[in-house]
Amino acid sequence: MITSFPLPAGWPATEARARAVQEELRSRVVLGDPGPAPGTGTVTGVDVAYDDARDLVAAAAVVLDAASLEVREEATAVGRAGFPYVPGLLAFREVPAVLAALRGLDTDPGLLVCDGYGLAHPRRFGLACHLGVLTGLPAIGVAKNPFTFTYAEPSGARGSAAPLTDGAEEVGRALRTRAGVKPVFVSVGHRTTLESACAHVLELTPRYRLPESTRRADALCRRALKEALGSA
Repeated sequence: MITSFPLPAGWPATEARARAVQEELRSRVVLGDPGPAPGTGTVTGVDVAYDDARDLVAAAAVVLDAASLEVREEATAVGRAGFPYVPGLLAFREVPAVLAALRGLDTDPGLLVCDGYGLAHPRRFGLACHLGVLTGLPAIGVAKNPFTFTYAEPSGARGSAAPLTDGAEEVGRALRTRAGVKPVFVSVGHRTTLESACAHVLELTPRYRLPESTRRADALCRRALKEALGSA
């Protein structure tokens, strides 16, 4: 079903206001908290899919048992995007939909695993930071590419890593989750450390390059969008 997402209080309507909100919320990111131990509790993958022609966004939240990686619960939300596409401000299109999906869960989400960036963002406030601050949950970003940042190739072994940098600043890690396969790019979102974030990602990638949380959320949001368009 296609719906309208409730927007958080003070949600911006302009690019200038969105940048100001990023600056305001960025000061609330908690760094240095180790967060939950890898392989314990629950982890929740979140992802979104778009139909740009209809300006629709579908969000999925998939809760996994962190030890077994079995699905505990799933929820989706499909509706109109509430903010235009602006590079660096993508979270303002995605966050309301993801929050709606998270509200559909009865299970404690535990750690949020976002298909995207946290501190590895031009203003150090990507989707994982945004969701972490608004929900209070620990959050990490796991991206498929390094965005505008640079890195040296880690060694070919699974678990090897190299800093993802912006000049002299480390904003994340290039992490090899499969031997000889292109790394993923991990960054802190909220209430965790980079070392812990990388350890979580390795726990979530027993077979494939991408975390199971991301793979399942990606498939679910695409299916939700397709079903919504079929009933529109």
